[in-house]
Amino acid sequence: MKKAAIYARVSSNEQRIESQLYDLRQLAEERRLEVVKEYADVGISGTKARRPGLDALMADARQKKFTVVLVAAFDRVARSTKHFLHVMDEFDSLGVVFVSRRENVDTSGPMGRLFLTLIGSIAELEAELIRERVKAGMRRARLDGVRIGRAPKDVDRAAIVRDRLSGMTLTAVSRKWGISRSLVCKLVKRTRAGEEGLPPMQPQVVDITQPSPVGASW
Repeated sequence: MKKAAIYARVSSNEQRIESQLYDLRQLAEERRLEVVKEYADVGISGTKARRPGLDALMADARQKKFTVVLVAAFDRVARSTKHFLHVMDEFDSLGVVFVSRRENVDTSGPMGRLFLTLIGSIAELEAELIRERVKAGMRRARLDGVRIGRAPKDVDRAAIVRDRLSGMTLTAVSRKWGISRSLVCKLVKRTRAGEEGLPPMQPQVVDITQPSPVGASW
């Protein structure tokens, strides 16, 4: 007989988990599976990826303590498609068959694997649509004059270069002005390039949160 694990979850302490366990024990008996352990999470939402019962189930799966997992429904494992697919991917890599009673899905068969592939494709499409909506919203906000990102910070480039060339360490300069070490290096490098024949940098204030326009001279 194949060794199986049962996982059950209820969102509140008022709900009874016994009905899930009873149905899954009966399902295991019908499929001639030996239930080696039952895992449960009581009063924990399915939106939480980390749960004591589910964590223990995954840990034992990695140790090859069973080859089949029985659940009452998909949403007992996860509420989000992303988390659900993450769990399914790990089960698949471990050679663990996933069986859901309500959806009548068994990943050991071709239809079960096809169903999971369809779920993954839908999740990928959903993520792409969300990204496109975010990008469209940001474009519309810019057209409306709304600033995207944090407020700009004005710094004196010439003063930064003077501090660095006077002997201050790179870290000290970046901390003093609240900018990155790479920006300090860039300012010093371009100042020295100006001293070697390029037009010298004039003291001015720069908005470090805005990208430099194409062709702009430091």
